Amino acid sequence: MDADVIVVGAGPVGLLLAAELRLAGARPLVLERLAEPSAEPKARGIGPLAAEALRRRGLGGALDAYGEQGLADKARDHGSEKGHFAQIFKIDPALQEEPERAGALIWQRDLERILAEHLASLAGGEGVVMRACEVTALTQDDRGVTVTVATPAGERRFSAPYLVGCDGGHSTVRRLAGFDFPGTGPTSVVRRVLTDAPGLDRLPAPGWTSTGRLMRAPGMVATIEFDGFPEDRGLPLTAEEMRQSLLRVTGVDVELVRVRGPLRFTDGARQAATYRLGRVLLAGDAAHVHSPNGGQGLNLGLMDAVNLGWKLAATVAGRAPEGLLDTYTAERHPVGAAVLHNTRAQSALSLPGEHVAAMRDIVSDLLDLPDVNRYFGRMLNGLGTRYAFPYPATHPLTGRACPDLRLVTSTGQTRTTSGLCAGGRALLVHAPSQPEVAQAAGPWRGALDVVEATVKDRDDLAAALVRPDGAVAWASGPGPADTVTLTAALGAWLRP
Repeated sequence: MDADVIVVGAGPVGLLLAAELRLAGARPLVLERLAEPSAEPKARGIGPLAAEALRRRGLGGALDAYGEQGLADKARDHGSEKGHFAQIFKIDPALQEEPERAGALIWQRDLERILAEHLASLAGGEGVVMRACEVTALTQDDRGVTVTVATPAGERRFSAPYLVGCDGGHSTVRRLAGFDFPGTGPTSVVRRVLTDAPGLDRLPAPGWTSTGRLMRAPGMVATIEFDGFPEDRGLPLTAEEMRQSLLRVTGVDVELVRVRGPLRFTDGARQAATYRLGRVLLAGDAAHVHSPNGGQGLNLGLMDAVNLGWKLAATVAGRAPEGLLDTYTAERHPVGAAVLHNTRAQSALSLPGEHVAAMRDIVSDLLDLPDVNRYFGRMLNGLGTRYAFPYPATHPLTGRACPDLRLVTSTGQTRTTSGLCAGGRALLVHAPSQPEVAQAAGPWRGALDVVEATVKDRDDLAAALVRPDGAVAWASGPGPADTVTLTAALGAWLRP
């Protein structure tokens, strides 16, 4: 075997998954079709859950370095620092239940650079990413998976016990492995180019027209149309196609001689019926595609990687409880389905016509209500995500992503849960008044870190078991702890 896990795709999801695997002791091999990282801007920003996941791995400083410029870019391009639902910019960060839990504004190319450096540091100089390697065939049996790869030097084969497709919405892995990918076709198409063509000043102000929508920012122009889909969406967007789209939307003919970063995408929404077939798994856009409305796609994919990494590493090492790998689909598929659901709703609110315009007005008015604003904010930022576990949730934090708790240890040190999770192990925190928690965890001491500490500013929380992906597997308020449920939680996620 050439690795413990082959990861196909060196985008943000593939790189983070490889890093999580490496942190947990597995040997990943990343195969990437492109010879060099893409320089296109693509996505700009990740949500709170993904930002917190990266901060738990010590990448907070790198994210913050891009934050100030990202905020300025967003305010310039959108005309608002507020979030949006179907381009209705009213979701106010100050109104949210946990405003301190914020995302990070960073271009995808910069995020890829950070994650590539993170993976390289974990690999200790060992080559993990192989570029200019295009997967052309895939077979699997009860021992592992073998892929055939086309490289500039000729055809090669690589084998591993497991393979994960992180190769995007047009995933070759998904097709070769035979995953069902049901969903809905597109209702709109977005075209975007980077250009400084002199004729752009003749275009009207950004906004809706009778045939679509025009979007503009310094050096960028984009359109949304509801018909005129290209016959072959696999072909790259050309300057002439962009010119014709601008003409249809605005009635102005702008000559585009040279464009950069051409991008075309639709709001088609599809999701793999399962995220695992035998020894092949999917993560990120390979598992789900949808409209980028609300900026949820990158956050969703990164959280797939965080959820899968430790589970797959434990499975490869033979230290996973029974059924652990199956919980990946069980937990992440509903989250992906929820994103497809709300992006379809946003697509519906973006269609042309008086009926939809009336509905947009009503939704806009509803967003002025604080409770409604919080509802939409929680839906888009992912903080409402709660995993269902095979044992009772005796505390409201169980199943949710752990916030960065401030702790005071028994020796008087001030620590944070993010700082304690940098090593990628499970963490059990308990108050000095609950020694029964540490006693119950005795058989699992080799698989987790146990810290005696008091949680600051949380009267409702005295103990918590945090999985390697940051999900709270069990929690307790003050008073006697429910060690029966704690034991069930430890047994579900860790092997003694």
